[in-house]
Amino acid sequence: MTEKNIVISVDAMGGDNSPRVVIDGLAIAAKDHPDIRFIVFGDAARVRPLLQEYPELEKVCELRHSPEMVHNEDKPSSVIRNRNTSMFMAIDAVRTGEAQAVVSAGNTGALMAISKLTLKTITKIHRPAIVSIMPHRFGKYVMLDLGANTECDAINLAEFAFMGEILARHALGIAKPKVALLNIGSEEMKGKDEIKQAAQLIKSSKMGIDFIGFIEPHDIANGVADVIVADGFTGNIALKSIEGTAKQITRMIKDAVKGSLLAKVGVLFMIPALRKIKKIMDPRLYNGAMFVGLNGLSVKSHGGADAFSFSRAVDNAAKLVRQNFVPTIKEEIDRVDLEELQTILYEMD
Repeated sequence: MTEKNIVISVDAMGGDNSPRVVIDGLAIAAKDHPDIRFIVFGDAARVRPLLQEYPELEKVCELRHSPEMVHNEDKPSSVIRNRNTSMFMAIDAVRTGEAQAVVSAGNTGALMAISKLTLKTITKIHRPAIVSIMPHRFGKYVMLDLGANTECDAINLAEFAFMGEILARHALGIAKPKVALLNIGSEEMKGKDEIKQAAQLIKSSKMGIDFIGFIEPHDIANGVADVIVADGFTGNIALKSIEGTAKQITRMIKDAVKGSLLAKVGVLFMIPALRKIKKIMDPRLYNGAMFVGLNGLSVKSHGGADAFSFSRAVDNAAKLVRQNFVPTIKEEIDRVDLEELQTILYEMD
């Protein structure tokens, strides 16, 4: 592994169809990114035969045996200190500097807990958040938190807004991202107290955020905001609703075409447009949510990801490594006085 290569550690045993899907996904990612090298953690007896099916992939992989794995039903508290799991070992490779990012399709709660324990939270940030990049009508937007923190106070939400704004600038190339809080209405008097307090904190602070106020769920796809902030409970429901709607629309189009001969003829003329829509709406293209706010890059793939989808999670991890995202966000956070948020909140009370 040379210095010019990106090194990504992989939990080969995480996900619904591991290690088959993970290795198939790495084979796709390796073709797309010849500069990536992988440290693969898992049951060697199960993983090695799969790697041998891809001689070119095997050349850029180092397989390390892990005697145990984290199961989907495992509680984070039961696995957080078990150093023998493929998940723990993969994350620890980032801590030791052997890898620059870790990718896992395993248990979200366990991945969050082990990542936080092992990589530690960035100074000044109280809680890390799960963040993803999603498509809207005119481009892409950043959304967080997507499930790491089911309950958040105003300071947590304000910190999420700051971290999301940094990600939007560097990952999406938006010079001045518009930031909004997800709420049940756009009026200032609506929403829970912590959401209204967070809005006041962001507006009163010196974080330099272009805060546009509240956004309702139906406006997410319209490109009103570049960064959408929510607590993990709300954000996770919104994300799954968006993904479910995209899949439903695809199924409805297919069913409509099957039920009519005229539609089958007409669809031939619509193939270019349909392909364009599919390319934008396919949730597999946006697989790979990261835990932002940690001293290391940890990326979560969907548990039910197929090979292509898993390769996209690897792709997202590689992009963030190339953009030097973790050092960048730490540097930007160091320049801002986030402690003022507590002072502002105290004065509001």
